[in-house]
This record gives sequence, C-alpha cells and structure tokens, in this order.
Amino acid sequence: MQGVRPKSLGPSLDQLDTEQVNPRTVGLDRLPTLAMIRRLQREDATVAPAVARTVVAIARAVEAMSERFKRGGRIIYIGAGTSGRLGVLDASECPPTFGIAPGRIVGVIAGGKPALTRSSEGVEDSPTAGRHDLAQLRLKPDDCVVGIAASGRTPYTVAALIWARRQGCLTVAIASSRNSPLARAAEVAIEPLTGAESIAGSTRMKAGTAQKMVLNLLSTGVMVRVGRTRGNLMAHVQSTNVKLRRRAARIRQAGEL
Repeated sequence: MQGVRPKSLGPSLDQLDTEQVNPRTVGLDRLPTLAMIRRLQREDATVAPAVARTVVAIARAVEAMSERFKRGGRIIYIGAGTSGRLGVLDASECPPTFGIAPGRIVGVIAGGKPALTRSSEGVEDSPTAGRHDLAQLRLKPDDCVVGIAASGRTPYTVAALIWARRQGCLTVAIASSRNSPLARAAEVAIEPLTGAESIAGSTRMKAGTAQKMVLNLLSTGVMVRVGRTRGNLMAHVQSTNVKLRRRAARIRQAGEL
C-alpha cells in the first residue's frame, strides 16, 4: 500500500513535557495514603484549565466536523493504547446517547479489538498499519479523521492522519505536546498541554483525562450542532432498558415544561 511515512517524529521522547519527572510528586510512595491521593488529585485539577485553553480550536473542529456530518460523513477516531481506547469508548457511547447509527462515529485502535483489553503497544510503531486500518474504512472526503496521541508522534497515528488528509478528509489532532508531527499533519490541532505526569512513564493519567474531555466536547458539540439535542436535553436517547426508559420519560416531561 502506498503512503507517506513521516520524515521526522520531532523531538526525542525523553524531551517531551509529558515524559518528564514531575517535581511536585517526588516521594509519592512515601506519603500516607490520604496525602498521596490529595497530591495526585491536585495534579488532576490542572487538566481542566489545560483543556480550557484549547476551546477555540475545539470550536473550529466542531464547526467543520458538523458540516461534514450533515452531508453524511463519518467521524473516525484513531489512536494506539490509551488514546485508541478512549476513541473507541467515545464512538461506542454516541449511538445510544444521541440515537445515531453505529457506523456514523467509528473508533480505530492499533492492534484491533484485542488491543481494547490487552496491550498491543508494538503496533503503534507501524505507519503502514495506520494507513491500512483507515483504508479498510474506504474513506470519503466528507469523513472526519481525529488522530489521538499524547506524544503527538506515534507513527501509527501520524501516518494515518497524513493518509486521511490525502484522501480529502478533514483531519483533527489531539496531542499533549507542542507543535507535534500529529498536529502538523492536521488541519485543526487541539493541544491540551498537561505537562509532566504524576507518575513518569505513562500518559494514561493527566494526558488521558484531557483526551477524554476533548472527545466529550467534540462529539457532544457536533451532536448539538446537527440537532440531536433539544436545548440541553438528550432528545434521541435509545430506550433499551428500564433505566433508559425512565430517563427518556423524564426528558420528554422536561421538554414539555
């Protein structure tokens, strides 16, 4: 399969802010449990302000994605590891929440379905796999492809976004590193800079939380713009169990007030 391999992944991994040792959590393992949890929570509290600084970019993405969605395009999230799992999670929650067809929002993770519950980190190093996985979806110009990577340099995701842009798709990047290869490959870059993690060696905490928050804003914003809510009410909840039937009844009642 033909495609473009990213020429540079930018700074080395150990130069990224997300990979640094956090001076505010040094000695974490020696703290009493309550003090440890408070220290971790203080770091978590910095995530929302980081996301708030990206709202202009998020709004740009929502407007562009909404126009394509109205024309029948899909939203496709792609990523590896935690980033891929969060994309799949958001995609899977939208149909029952907003009453859209399952295929309208799609989550793609490096390594496929097995990677949802079992680590398949090696696949993220393959640009070819990223292009291949998107090619299976037969992209169309009205599709929107959202690449998710805390480092912004995951070869699988960067190559996929470059390839999607060549197919004429709208491309959006979510990364927690400045001016990353992923951001440069996208038309709209969303960069919540969450800094050093509480525990160095994994971006599943602050960067992952920021990704989840951005994905919530993207999908909810698009659904509001395309008319899947009434005011602030979920107007198309699928009543598939007792809880959801009761919820739908309350929403209908609130809408009549």
